[in-house]
Amino acid sequence: MEIIAFEPRHGEAWKRLNEAWIAKHFAIEPKDREVLDDPTGQILAKGGAIFMAERDGEAVGCVGLIALSDGGFEVAKMAVSEAVRGGGLGKRLMAACIDHARSVGAPRLYLETNSALAPALAVYRGAGFKDLPPRPTPYARADVFMELPLA
Repeated sequence: MEIIAFEPRHGEAWKRLNEAWIAKHFAIEPKDREVLDDPTGQILAKGGAIFMAERDGEAVGCVGLIALSDGGFEVAKMAVSEAVRGGGLGKRLMAACIDHARSVGAPRLYLETNSALAPALAVYRGAGFKDLPPRPTPYARADVFMELPLA
């Protein structure tokens, strides 16, 4: 298993991996569509990063870092294919996010998720994320807000 930077060839896999988990648990929302349909324009071109996990050349996981105005990043669209879940890939993707954020001097990582996503919450809490009070969000499904200070 290899974690690499997003390349244009990953566009369809990025979309497929994320649509699979979102549609399984929730409705795909307009904000999802923006980021899934244009990861280069909505994430990379705005100072963010995307990491893809590949196994034998096949994309089996992904995560995005959306640049925030304070120099931090929002962890977004973490997805792991059902075929490889339970093997620690979520932890490896999160480690790639933390390593990248630290390497560019980001003060924090932030994320929004849902209380029903227990495996994801375990990854986030295991990485040191702490719960924050609720805040305005474009996502109807978001009911958990977390932050990992890096500075």
